[in-house]
Amino acid sequence: MRNITPLSALLTHPALTRPHRPAHAPRALAPLGRGLLGRGLLASAVLAVTVLPAAAACSAEPPAPAARSTAPVIAPGRPGEQVRTLAPGEAATAVPSPSANAADVRFVQDMIIHHRQAVDMSLLAPSRAASDAIRRLAARINDTQELEIGMMTRWLREQGQRVPEHHRGGGDHQGMPGMATPEQLDRLRAASGEDFDRLFVELMIAHHQGAITMATQVLSAGSHTTIQQLAADISVEQAAEIQRMQRLR
Repeated sequence: MRNITPLSALLTHPALTRPHRPAHAPRALAPLGRGLLGRGLLASAVLAVTVLPAAAACSAEPPAPAARSTAPVIAPGRPGEQVRTLAPGEAATAVPSPSANAADVRFVQDMIIHHRQAVDMSLLAPSRAASDAIRRLAARINDTQELEIGMMTRWLREQGQRVPEHHRGGGDHQGMPGMATPEQLDRLRAASGEDFDRLFVELMIAHHQGAITMATQVLSAGSHTTIQQLAADISVEQAAEIQRMQRLR
């Protein structure tokens, strides 16, 4: 007689109670697989966090180095002064400014009047001087100071300042050093020959010394680069002419 399995035993057999899985469903990852994948993702994330900032830092342009000079600056002295050595911080304030101040404007206005008188005196020499050397000196003074009058006139107009009028009689020069008085100018006009030469040299030396005084004052009180250079040039050229005139006495 053949053995027959009871129906209750068949219904509880493991093959019938195991959940059905479709043939194409993926098999669940083994614990080891899940561990390897987790560690791989974590390593990739750490690498990205580490590499990206480094790449950004490499791609960013480095900041430009600041220029900080520590070398001393050699500053030429004004006429009659010694050369000075300045620290970098001091040199920044020792350089003349491109802006004009009241001392610059007053110097230029006064020097135009001062130069005009020297030109008027020089124009007397061709018809009155006895010495060729005096005539040549007068011509040099006339040419140089006419050019400087033109430059100073343009500068005043650029600054929007008043250009002084030309008073041939002397007039508007109270307190201006070296200027000849109206009486001295009358004597010069009336002189001729050697008397003219002597008086011309006497008055012109005093006139040049006054111009040097005015230039020295604006070198201390002025601020505009152009006027500082003009004042220095006037000091040098007129000091040289004083030496020439002293040899003509």
